[in-house]
Amino acid sequence: MDQAPKELFVGVINPYALTEALTGRKFDWKDAKSYQILEETLETNYAELFDIKFGSPLYAGLELTKDNTVKALRPEDIKIRTTDKLQSADFSGVRKLSDLSNTGIKDLNTVTVKNARLDKGDVKVILNVPNLNNTVNNRLLSPSIRNIVFGAAISDGWTPAGTSWSDRGNFFSDVTEYNDPIQGAVANCYFIAAISAVAWSSPYTIEHKVRATGTGETDRTNAIQFFTKGGGKDAATRLVEVTDNTIINSTGNPVYCRSNDAGEIWPAVYEKAFAKWITNVNNDKPDISKTAYGDPAKAVAQITDKTPYYYYTSTRNALDLFGVVRENSMSCKTINPMVAWTYGSGKDYSGSNIVGNHAYTVLGWSTFNNKNYIILRNPWGVTEPNGLNSYQGLISFFDGSFWRPINMIGNDGVFALEISAFKYYFEALAVTK
Repeated sequence: MDQAPKELFVGVINPYALTEALTGRKFDWKDAKSYQILEETLETNYAELFDIKFGSPLYAGLELTKDNTVKALRPEDIKIRTTDKLQSADFSGVRKLSDLSNTGIKDLNTVTVKNARLDKGDVKVILNVPNLNNTVNNRLLSPSIRNIVFGAAISDGWTPAGTSWSDRGNFFSDVTEYNDPIQGAVANCYFIAAISAVAWSSPYTIEHKVRATGTGETDRTNAIQFFTKGGGKDAATRLVEVTDNTIINSTGNPVYCRSNDAGEIWPAVYEKAFAKWITNVNNDKPDISKTAYGDPAKAVAQITDKTPYYYYTSTRNALDLFGVVRENSMSCKTINPMVAWTYGSGKDYSGSNIVGNHAYTVLGWSTFNNKNYIILRNPWGVTEPNGLNSYQGLISFFDGSFWRPINMIGNDGVFALEISAFKYYFEALAVTK
């Protein structure tokens, strides 16, 4: 194992949740053409959404350093454009390269080329000039994106414009399941991956503790325990009390963390309680945006009061990493909560459908046709790699009393990644025990 990092800024916004929050509509994200909705709403090509090096707005508030790690931007470095509507330059009068100066491109020698190809005698070139139309990115946001991602405080707590706090269901619908937590429109994938890992490997840790506050049936709060582990996104060990109210938009849909099971709210309540804990507020409307970016292994420890152990991929071969997962598994299923996260950038994430600077839950391992795989889950509930390095089929895990089948074919965010590809794309994995 390796030394615990001083501070991690792992985090990327769920583009599907952000798009639904911006449009006020729900979409079928398993539709093959749904990427076009993401591109139009987020003003970014799909191939560039999942890597901060392209300035993707999913990394709002972060910047890439020279060593391909990320750090938080200063608040004054984040700019807000004047309108939500994209203002485009007029290219109708362009007939030769020099005419581009009339559109605002003053020096072609300084403009970078994103793509160029020869097509039937025509040279088709795509230039990178984001300042022309104020396209949103990690440093420049539209007013609506800024409101959802960072919110705004009000006198009695935190409520982003156009949203409200409402009780939308029961704490549990049936049992705690690994695929319940779905990340929302804030970059706290590290925490959502953590509660998914706990729900999978230590399900009875997720409890519904209720404290009565009055005489009526509704006079109660949820009591959730967190344990101090030091560093950022942390506070003193204590029992945090919150109501069932969570953030919804004007159409009644959740904006931030939600459950895969309709009418179930435990993931959202855990996110809310975590926000209240790290911000140390007394009201029932904590700032969810303050949960953005963190350490997924430490988040597991803050829930379980156990110790995180870190294993960086750069100092180990693929079989070593596979062995770490196997050592913490039984019948191919992890018995200690495990998480993994990708590099800040630099690993061709744009073409892999694996997301840079993103946290995943490690569910276990499998071997097929003499190939070893690590099973992972994207906390978005969708988006997974397809190709030669992933297994497409049905895998079952023995869970003490029953088998849990996991379908590698459906686009539910769960996938089996060959161990050499895991070593290439992922920066580290961690186990908490």
